[in-house]
Amino acid sequence: MAIDLYSQPHRRYNALSDEWVQVSPHRNQRPWQGHLDSPVADDRPAHDPACSLCPGNERAGGQRNPDFEQVFVFDNDFAALLDEGPIEATSAAESDESPLLQSAPVRGACRVICFSPRHDLTLAQMSTKDIGAVIDLWGAQVEELSQLYRWVQVFENKGAIMGCSNPHPHGQIWALDALPNEPAREDRTQAAYYDEHGSTLLSDYVELECDRAERIVEADEHWVALVPFWAVWPFEILLAPRVPVDHLHSLDDGQRQSLAHVMQRLLRRYDALFATSFPYSMGWHGAPSAQPRDHWHLHAHFYPPLLRSASVRKFMVGYELLAEAQRDLTPEQAAARLRELPVPGENP
Repeated sequence: MAIDLYSQPHRRYNALSDEWVQVSPHRNQRPWQGHLDSPVADDRPAHDPACSLCPGNERAGGQRNPDFEQVFVFDNDFAALLDEGPIEATSAAESDESPLLQSAPVRGACRVICFSPRHDLTLAQMSTKDIGAVIDLWGAQVEELSQLYRWVQVFENKGAIMGCSNPHPHGQIWALDALPNEPAREDRTQAAYYDEHGSTLLSDYVELECDRAERIVEADEHWVALVPFWAVWPFEILLAPRVPVDHLHSLDDGQRQSLAHVMQRLLRRYDALFATSFPYSMGWHGAPSAQPRDHWHLHAHFYPPLLRSASVRKFMVGYELLAEAQRDLTPEQAAARLRELPVPGENP
């Protein structure tokens, strides 16, 4: 039976995560009487003497930041991972524990990246040159930490609604000696696809999306930003290079310059959507270290929570927590809304 993807309830398959999402486009007409988040005033100074991430200021752990003038990285003062403890995992059998009570040690490192010395900026407001400096540092950090750890996770939580406790523009890097759940799933799906087709899953998917064009938001000769067919979050974005690249440090100069330009345009579209500094969690997935890499295709996920306005967000509760993800706004509608927005002034 043919499905009308624009008006009928249906499920869509996420080939990258091997999961399904339910889409209910007919529910978009229902009235909203739920929770409203108050927009956060964004009138920050260029330098805040009380901010632990501003140049020259003392951090919560007692260390003092240098007077940095561009991007700056340091070890997290309250790291979630430590490079200490046992190296070898102990199985349940070896420890006389039940197989239902397994545990394993994990070692790692956590770092903070200040994107800019200016307290009052976001990535969206930065120049392509300064965004490029962030991309360069991401790549250098991945290359360094991949020599020590199996997985390096570069990410940013933007906005108080996403749990960000400091508004200074910054992101994080967590590196660990294990492969976490999400990249482990993507590793399996990409390897299976590559074995069957001889090409990467995302190179074929990006080509398919470019041919159809209905979910594309930004694209140039090197990069494509799109609302994926299987998107869960209302204005979710998948950002990927057109050709397979294994990780950030493998990008050439042209790809890095292009990425800075595409990211600036994408993030400014986000801000223009609801006339607010758009919150999101984003992060990069690239090939784990010390294993076959041919099947991996570098990409970034952007997961923003806003649904209808700057004060109405998508909640993952009830059915989403107990059964599977569900959305009302179709990915095609979300992409069209972002694509049709004028991009506020670009600066090189």
